[in-house]
Amino acid sequence: MESSVLAFATDLLDEGADTFFGHLTERAGVGGVTLASVYHAARDVFPHHPHRVVRYLEPGAAYFRPDPVRWAGRRLAPVPSTAIGDRDPFAEAAAECHRRGLKLHAWTVFCHNDRLGFAHPDCSPANAFGDRLLTELCPANPEVRAYALTLVDEFARYGVDAVRAESLHFHGLRHGYHHERYFEELGPVAEALLGICFCPHCLAAATAAGVPAEEVGRAVRKEVRARLEDERRAAEPAALDALADGALAAYLDASARTVTSLAAEVAEAAAAHGMRLTFMDGAGPGRGWLSGIDLPTIAKAAHQVETLGYARTPEAVRERVAAFALHGVRPEELAVILRPMAEDCDGPENLAAKVAVLRGLGVPEVEFYHYGLMRLSSLDRIGRALRG
Repeated sequence: MESSVLAFATDLLDEGADTFFGHLTERAGVGGVTLASVYHAARDVFPHHPHRVVRYLEPGAAYFRPDPVRWAGRRLAPVPSTAIGDRDPFAEAAAECHRRGLKLHAWTVFCHNDRLGFAHPDCSPANAFGDRLLTELCPANPEVRAYALTLVDEFARYGVDAVRAESLHFHGLRHGYHHERYFEELGPVAEALLGICFCPHCLAAATAAGVPAEEVGRAVRKEVRARLEDERRAAEPAALDALADGALAAYLDASARTVTSLAAEVAEAAAAHGMRLTFMDGAGPGRGWLSGIDLPTIAKAAHQVETLGYARTPEAVRERVAAFALHGVRPEELAVILRPMAEDCDGPENLAAKVAVLRGLGVPEVEFYHYGLMRLSSLDRIGRALRG
């Protein structure tokens, strides 16, 4: 079973290569590192950081040195984090991984990018009222798709083994933003409908598929308005697939084809450079349909699907993998991320049992979240689990 730990470039820069890679190899005993290449805004606590405890990550920043020739004339282009200065963490990590016989993965947040969304609102999703969701980029937008493909081309020069694609899909309304507020209860139906993209590119894709897209938009606006005006109506359930005489379901199918085709194009670009594409599905089986994630087709488009095995018991991890199998994704097509920290694991035996479950099911790859956000004792826990 292959193994790696997810980490930030700042972990490497702040601790230094000897300490950082020493912890990975000597304490955790993993065979690779999954380093964030483009990442969203965050505020995190770092238990074993040598100088600080709390760090902020910039919105939509890149942690490698973009090739200016590739991005000449582009509106959507990665902006290096100020935290890396004039260094290139990916080049440094690539050199160390090559020297130590480790694999390097590019953990890339594609469409959840506040920086680019606010700078270029027309590249963000638009709800049925035309409101742009500026924390995101729309997968149907041609500039967004070109941005994603060019990112993959960038990683080839670092000798990356796999691109871990996070957020290579749509997102819902409540995906997280600073002081995001909902004082009146929207209800699950209105919230779901407000997260569907009706930008010109999505409307065109649905129309080309024979869907009455404008009619769907009108029906969504009417339904949302009714739920916003009436507190009792907000809580009522609704069969979304019946909205607009069933056309909303066809509209969402078109959105899923948009995501699948983008994943296929990114996977093809990665394969052309000898890399794999791992599609990260954090929601899990049956929960990603509003995000455009159709698991059976995504599994065919990408080289691998990755899911979160965040659970307290080995049995719950087993059930998670089994649920993917019910949706057409076999265990051997999966990678699973585990958390060795106390929230999920009450001791080293717990993590070891989860790793044993994955091995027994034939899952070929396990990752651990997250190097900088865990105690050093949790890194030791990983090492004991991998040794069996």
